[in-house]
Amino acid sequence: MNSKNIIGWITFLAGISIIVFALSSSYNIFTGKAPLPEFFEIEGKAAQAPATPKGQVPTSLEEMQQEIGQMLGEQLKGLLPEDFLPKILNLVIWSMLAGILIFGGAQISGLGIKLLKS
Repeated sequence: MNSKNIIGWITFLAGISIIVFALSSSYNIFTGKAPLPEFFEIEGKAAQAPATPKGQVPTSLEEMQQEIGQMLGEQLKGLLPEDFLPKILNLVIWSMLAGILIFGGAQISGLGIKLLKS
């Protein structure tokens, strides 16, 4: 075997190993065997004091806006879990990263195959 064939096999196997790594990591993440990498994380929010004491009607426009914001926040908490959006964003980012790794591995393997053919 000459050096061109050796380099061809090395690049081919390197590309295949990158693809296998990306696929196995994705499988482990999506089946729950491995933790999801955190690209986005939600920060703990401090408890806010109510804009107006209970039983009182807000008198100013700012107090009304704060009251409406708090009511909407409470309703949304009932519909979606608190960490829903960061988890979805982390899964999307991981999927894009895995796609890039698979594409890069395919290109590297393609170079190795071209070296083996010539």
